[in-house]
Amino acid sequence: MDELQTTDPRQVGRYRITGLLGAGGMGRVYLGQSPSGRSVAVKVVRPELAQDPEFRRRFAREVASARRVNGFFTAAVVDADPESATPWLATAYVPGPPLDQAIATHGPWPVASVRALGAGLAEALEAIHAAELVHRDLKPSNVLLAPDGPRVVDFGISVAAEATALTRTGMIVGTPGFMAPEQLLGRPVTPATDVFALGAVLAYAATGAGPFGTGSAQALNFRIAYEEPDLSVLPQGLEIIGRCLAKDPERRPSVAALIEELALVPVESGPPTEVVPPTAVWPPTPAAAPAAAPAPMASSAPTVPTERPRPAFPFWVAITTLALAMVLPPVAGSSVAITSMARGSWPVVVAAAFGVATCAAALSLARRGRTAPVPRWPRYVHGLAAVVNTGLVLFYLDRILRWRGFGEMGGGAYSYIVASVMLVWGLVRFPRSTAR
Repeated sequence: MDELQTTDPRQVGRYRITGLLGAGGMGRVYLGQSPSGRSVAVKVVRPELAQDPEFRRRFAREVASARRVNGFFTAAVVDADPESATPWLATAYVPGPPLDQAIATHGPWPVASVRALGAGLAEALEAIHAAELVHRDLKPSNVLLAPDGPRVVDFGISVAAEATALTRTGMIVGTPGFMAPEQLLGRPVTPATDVFALGAVLAYAATGAGPFGTGSAQALNFRIAYEEPDLSVLPQGLEIIGRCLAKDPERRPSVAALIEELALVPVESGPPTEVVPPTAVWPPTPAAAPAAAPAPMASSAPTVPTERPRPAFPFWVAITTLALAMVLPPVAGSSVAITSMARGSWPVVVAAAFGVATCAAALSLARRGRTAPVPRWPRYVHGLAAVVNTGLVLFYLDRILRWRGFGEMGGGAYSYIVASVMLVWGLVRFPRSTAR
């Protein structure tokens, strides 16, 4: 959770806003407290969308539909005001990270945990479809890992099955890599569309990558529509994923069939004859425990590595060597760069100070954690610092070699060369957010 900015609201409806959970295409999601102290997730629509009459009508329609969704594995809508100047929607708060963050931190899951995830998501889709809704954007970031099972969230772009005409002509709703072929080809969207997305999500959980690879949205969409998924790395026991990813919606299993096949506890008619132990460990990673009160892992849980800190080595080395480049002479017998600025060394000093500042910014951003939003512009500025300093290294190195020779280079020149390498390495390792 991130701290509130000056532009963020402190009160939405009856809910006091205490933090920022994330942001998406439709708006920003805040952690709110009800008058009785219950935690809720409050999604506030972006101002430009709030001014669109068509969007407001659609949002009101979807809020009314989403209120009908009930189930163990969905985040229930508890309040909303689609008529407000800035429409908002409040759902039950789920104390757990999104699936994409858990996979990025701890790696792919074992087969038993993937099947447990699939069973929970199938029950969630059953509740959604029972309300005559099609989610249409089931993806890892819309799956939250609560201590007692997964939760499907974000009905912001799901549309009632009978109201698909509200979608603008030519508009595609969904996320590249997790959309069904019929979504991309403009064909009718049905509950089978969500089954396709479920298969893609389970493949991601089992392998750490989507079944149609990576690349641009256009490349992913083309593979989904016309090529077969790459399931060669799927472990045994997850063959059901391939059936979910069938191009023809009629060939995909129904949600009821998925629940039966992925069931952790067999469903029998008549009174039970024995107690059936659970067949999978949940939560499968320590990251699925609530942040406020981490739950200890059971002794039978698979061992997973703790989260590795962001690589800070190149930034510390760059700061050190840039400082040395300013206080050591570039060639034998010459003055140090920082004291001879009047004689032409000021570009080196300015560029080195620029690099120190961007490296310090990277170290500061790295301390915020993986889920804190990281803007893109600091990385671009660091890239500019790397280009400027590397260019100066090449320029002055050429001059030194022409005038003095390689053997006459001083400690400042060597430090500057190392600093330029570290700046480029830091560009690759610059902090990035895994928040959705």
